[in-house]
Amino acid sequence: MISRPPLPRAAKPWLLAGALALSTAAFAQTYPAWKADTYYAAGTIVSYNGHNYKALVNQTDYASTGWNPTNASLWTDLGAASSPAPAPTPAPTPAPAPAPTPAPTPAPSPAPTPAPTPSGNCAPVWVASTAYNGGAIASKGTTNYKANWWTQGNDPATNNGPTGSGQPWTSQGNCSGAPSPAPSPAPAPAPTPAPTPAPTPAPSPAPTPAPSPSPAPAPAGKHQLIGYWHNFTNPSGPPFPISDVPAAYDVIVVAFADDGGNGNITFNLDGGSGGESRFIADIAAARAKGKKVVLSFGGQNGTVTLNNATQVTNFVNSVEAIMRKYGFDGIDIDLESGAGVSWGAAVQANLVTAVKQLKARIGSGFYLSMAPEHPYVQGGYVASSGIWGAYLPIIDGLRDELSVLHVQYYNNGAVYTPYSTQGLAEGSEDMLVAASRMLIEGFTTNNGTGTYVFRGIRPDQVAFGLPSGPSSANSGLASVATITAALNCLTRLTQCGAIKPPVAYPSLRGVMTWSINWDKKDGQSFSNGVRNALNALP
Repeated sequence: MISRPPLPRAAKPWLLAGALALSTAAFAQTYPAWKADTYYAAGTIVSYNGHNYKALVNQTDYASTGWNPTNASLWTDLGAASSPAPAPTPAPTPAPAPAPTPAPTPAPSPAPTPAPTPSGNCAPVWVASTAYNGGAIASKGTTNYKANWWTQGNDPATNNGPTGSGQPWTSQGNCSGAPSPAPSPAPAPAPTPAPTPAPTPAPSPAPTPAPSPSPAPAPAGKHQLIGYWHNFTNPSGPPFPISDVPAAYDVIVVAFADDGGNGNITFNLDGGSGGESRFIADIAAARAKGKKVVLSFGGQNGTVTLNNATQVTNFVNSVEAIMRKYGFDGIDIDLESGAGVSWGAAVQANLVTAVKQLKARIGSGFYLSMAPEHPYVQGGYVASSGIWGAYLPIIDGLRDELSVLHVQYYNNGAVYTPYSTQGLAEGSEDMLVAASRMLIEGFTTNNGTGTYVFRGIRPDQVAFGLPSGPSSANSGLASVATITAALNCLTRLTQCGAIKPPVAYPSLRGVMTWSINWDKKDGQSFSNGVRNALNALP
């Protein structure tokens, strides 16, 4: 979790595990008793503490997490077990699960949902080289398919499924008539945007009115320290000018922009920055030194509204104006629990579309980073519904635009991976190594039984996110020695613990931290130590 004001931290529903204070006296229980460390398919009904519960997602409730059927993100309460046995079909379920069937194995492709009757005339035939926006319709054979988000090269006949399946296409049923050969079903953004910025005049007196392709993105092999600079006062103190950011940082992420409503993004500069003119000049000076300065939206309480095409346009227009005014290199996506990122939500597809349009306007120097909490990414290995793994389609949709993904490995408990039967503790070397391997090597959701396969990203697109000190997060602090060992294991295959990559990843990008302000308050021991470790890498 990356914090922003106000400071109170709400309990996270996916971590709540308190047992119900109900009598466990003898009930005539109809369903088997729930057991920890047992795989349950979506739709399975169990009994626990005198109630029956129905699984909302495919899952394994590991004992070390404290999860049990009282967790409303994973189970729904069907009522007291002493009442008449509930039918295994519809219950008063909020049903965030992607499929109501209890089958633990992935459904075969193509998806089993299309209606066998003709749905109308065949849409233009799908073309592998064409980029399709979310909502576009294309045909393959005698079936129409609807794009769930921006997609290119994914054959709809073999990459389709119902809403929430994680597949880029959904079948619209059989079609009739000869399809049109038109290759462009929608005015999708060009997959390779023009390398020069749009000729829109800069609306500000910024000395660098538009983020230009220079300085060029850091080459593979350059290891970076990335930090968040607070645009607000918190217990670390008030903001300070960008020129006072320690030299150890390669990327300065300005936190945060604000949701202006109806897709619009606003940026309200704190006075502690030294004022707008100095802020603009400081950004230009940092960029002249080869640093990146990017604007983050989201954070602990941040939101973005992207439910339709109008809001996508408003988002792109407003973010472009902010970037050109202040001279930002790009944006950082840090949408957390309050932003509504979940499987099947409109923001999954619309965010991909919006970012692609934004890069097409800014040019090839556009910088894009993401800082999701780990339940939204590696959490898909445990389950793929609701928030669990909900960033995976966004990462997949923007993999060609992505500069770096630095997942937050703090404030969210252990990480479950394919490399261990137990959850790996926050702040441990094994967790940092295993979680990074998952991003590079990819994984299949739902403990390897799901239908969504994350293909992985390049090592130079991967960094890991940690708190800069004991005051900047509730949990997940790692020592400089642990961070150094994890970096050496990933890049050199030395100093590894129980988990070791199959090959070295010498181009691993580096380390992100929350935050620069806390690090500065604590005497910069984090940034100095990690900078030395990064400089020593191959």
